[in-house]
Amino acid sequence: MEEVDIYTDGACSGNPGPGGWGAILRSGEHEKEIWGGEPQTTNNRMELLAVIRALGQLKRPVIARVHTDSQYVQKGISEWIHGWKARGWKTASKEPVKNADLWRALDEAASAHQVKWLWVRGHNGHPENERADALARRGVDATRKSGRPVEP
Repeated sequence: MEEVDIYTDGACSGNPGPGGWGAILRSGEHEKEIWGGEPQTTNNRMELLAVIRALGQLKRPVIARVHTDSQYVQKGISEWIHGWKARGWKTASKEPVKNADLWRALDEAASAHQVKWLWVRGHNGHPENERADALARRGVDATRKSGRPVEP
């Protein structure tokens, strides 16, 4: 089975405010960059959307290593989501799960693949994380200028 490394990041100017997401997909010598943005969103939504859009680029099941600097994404998809689903998308305190629409989409996107969720420290000189951050900021800028959602 093909192995793919995915590096993702999200950014937001204000929280909420204009936001962007970016991702790098790498398999062997092949690499692809994608980015986009939303005019009114949050940083966490952009972090989630980066991974959803990246997984959506995959044409067949793969072994994917998702590198994210978001503990919200890494812990959410590998630890918290099981309880949320068991409780009907409610938190332990019986509140609706924030961003449940995106968590559902991420759960579905990941289900076709063998995914390993890896946390990397953000803004710590990790080259691919820095590149994903730059792509996310590009999404913020493009969305701010257009006032509309930006898709790859």
